Amino acid sequence: MRRVLLSAVVVAGLVGSLQPEHHPRQASAVAGELRTASVEPAASSPRPRAEPPTTVTPTPAAPTAVPGAASAPGPERHRARATASGFREYVALGDSWSADVVFADVHGLPDDTHVPIDCAQSHVNYPKLVAKALDVAVLRDATCGSATTEHFASPQADLPLGGTNPPQFDRLTRTTDLVTVGIGGNDSGFAAAAVSCLSLTPVGVPLALPLPDLGVPFVSLENPPTGACKERFTKGGVDVISQRIRTSEPKLVAAFRRIHQLSPNARILAVNYLAGIPERGCWPLVPFTDSDMQYLYARFQELNAMVARAAAKGGAELVDTYTPSLGHHVCAAPNQRYVEGLGVLSLNDVAIAVPAHPNAAGARAQAAAVLSLLRR
Repeated sequence: MRRVLLSAVVVAGLVGSLQPEHHPRQASAVAGELRTASVEPAASSPRPRAEPPTTVTPTPAAPTAVPGAASAPGPERHRARATASGFREYVALGDSWSADVVFADVHGLPDDTHVPIDCAQSHVNYPKLVAKALDVAVLRDATCGSATTEHFASPQADLPLGGTNPPQFDRLTRTTDLVTVGIGGNDSGFAAAAVSCLSLTPVGVPLALPLPDLGVPFVSLENPPTGACKERFTKGGVDVISQRIRTSEPKLVAAFRRIHQLSPNARILAVNYLAGIPERGCWPLVPFTDSDMQYLYARFQELNAMVARAAAKGGAELVDTYTPSLGHHVCAAPNQRYVEGLGVLSLNDVAIAVPAHPNAAGARAQAAAVLSLLRR
C-alpha cells in the first residue's frame, strides 16, 4: 500500500483536473440529491454550546429519477428534521467502508483533516455527507482503513506510510449527540478472506495458505491467485470465517456499550455493509470463481446479521445500507456499482479507487440510509 499511495501523489494532479462524469444512478432520489463536488469538512473540534452552529448549505441538484419509485424527500427536509432534533456534535467511527477509502479523486489525495492521510479517508465519505446534510456544528471523523474494534480504544499505529490514528474513542465527549459506527469486517477476517479468493482461472486450485491479516484488500505475493478459498476456509469441516464472524460479535457489543458510557446522550447508529457481493460470480470481470463468490456471499450475509445482533445487544440502532443497495455489487456496470471490483478507475465519481470498497455513489447511498433513519 505504501507504493500505491506514493504513486497516487503523481496521479492526483491528473485526476484533480478531471470533472466528475454524469452517469445514471439507481440510487434513491435522496442519494441523487447529495452533491459531493463541493463538500467541505465540518469543524474538527467542539464549539461552545452558546455558539450557534455553522450553517453549510449544499447546492441542490435535480434528483435522479428511479423508474417506478416514489419520490423521496431531499436533503433540505432531512436537514430540517435533524436540526429540529438538535444534533450538534457528530462523531463517526469505523473502518474502510465508513472511511469510503480512496487513493485519489477530484479533490486530490485522501483527506487528512481528521485522520492521517494513510487512513485513505475520502473527502466525500458518508460521515461528511451526513454532517453536511444535518448542518452539525462539529464533526469528528475517526474512520480509517484497516481499523478493527481494537483501534477504538487503542492507537492504530500500523498505517502504510507510518502514520498513527489515535484511538477512535478519543473523539467522543459527553456532549456528543450523534455517533455512527461501521465496523466488523476486519475483526472477522472477511476482508482478508476476499483477497485470497482471486483466481486466474474460472475453476479454483486448492492450496494450503495462511489467511493474510489485511484490512484494505491488495494482492499479496503470499497469496497466488488460484481461488478455491471455499475449500481452504472450510477444510476439516470447520468454517474459519464463520467462526471469526461469531467471535467478533461480543467485540462489537462491548464497543456499542462503551460508546453509551462515553457519550451518554448520543444517538448511536450501527451502519451495516453495502450489498457489494453478488450471489454468483462474473469471472473474468471480477476474477472469483462462482463457487468462491457464492461462499463469500453467504459469509457476507452472516457478517451483516452479526452486526444487526450486536447492535440490538449493545443498544445501537441499525442503519440498513444493504437492502437499498441490492443490485449495485462489484459485478454491476461501472456506472451502477456502489462497490468497486478490482479496477483502479472509478466512474462514480472519477477516482483512483481502492479495490473492493465503496465508491462515491456508494457513499451517497450510505448517507441516504443514515438520513432516512434519522428522519423517522
